[in-house]
Amino acid sequence: MTVDHRQHHLDSVRAALSVLVYPLQWVVDLPHTSSEWFRESLSTRRALQEENASLRTQQLVLNTQLQKLEALEAENRRLRALLDSSFQVEERPMLIATLLSVDMDPYRHQIELNKGSLDHLFEGQPLLDSQGVMGQLIHVGPFTSTAMLITDPAHAIPVQVNRTGLRTIALGTGSIDRLELPHIPNNADIRSGDLLVTSGLGGRFPPGYPVAEVIDVQQDPGRTFSHVTARPRALLDRSREVLLVWPPGAQNPLATGTTGKAEPDVDDPGEADAGTETEPETGSP
Repeated sequence: MTVDHRQHHLDSVRAALSVLVYPLQWVVDLPHTSSEWFRESLSTRRALQEENASLRTQQLVLNTQLQKLEALEAENRRLRALLDSSFQVEERPMLIATLLSVDMDPYRHQIELNKGSLDHLFEGQPLLDSQGVMGQLIHVGPFTSTAMLITDPAHAIPVQVNRTGLRTIALGTGSIDRLELPHIPNNADIRSGDLLVTSGLGGRFPPGYPVAEVIDVQQDPGRTFSHVTARPRALLDRSREVLLVWPPGAQNPLATGTTGKAEPDVDDPGEADAGTETEPETGSP
């Protein structure tokens, strides 16, 4: 032992013995090592599963919020465009309403709004969007109201050609993207691309507001009048928010807090009955 301690002659013997004993040590330690490995593996797998489930839940929530943000962004753009268009309607009382439902009858183009007589709306009130005229109210209830679009077969609106000032009437055809201009003489100065704006006749629709764009002019020498069709400027099948305006000179009932229905400002008392559900405003060129 003294010689080994001083001279280290038995190191090689001990190394050889450690090699022979290592398998026995490994076998003895195997149960404990295996249990620790299984416990760590199961714990890691469970943690990964929980983390994966948590991340999936967060992804779903974030995707839902992202969709909501996209919807809010689109709604914000529509409202901004709608408010920007309100500057073209001069200094008039105005109110934004939202669509509740759409009449599914293909021959009736009507929509329901979330505003009514409690908001001082009245029958015949003009209805606009960010692009142009949409129609007018034909029925007003306490909380909701019904509007007839300009493409309804029973609707007519006085218009004029913005380029020449030619006055006429735009009639609904039952097609959401087409209006007809009747009784246009063959020699009238009207062409494709002309902008039709409200003429202001009757004092109901604000004058100079876009209504439609002429898309086709057919002149037949054998007939007295041309066949003219136009496409509405308003997004009749896509707008979700609309702008309701009051006649010129009317006080803002929303600001003054008055009660009852706002009445249109017309010169002729008989015109106050125009634009009802059975007789929408037709005007005259």
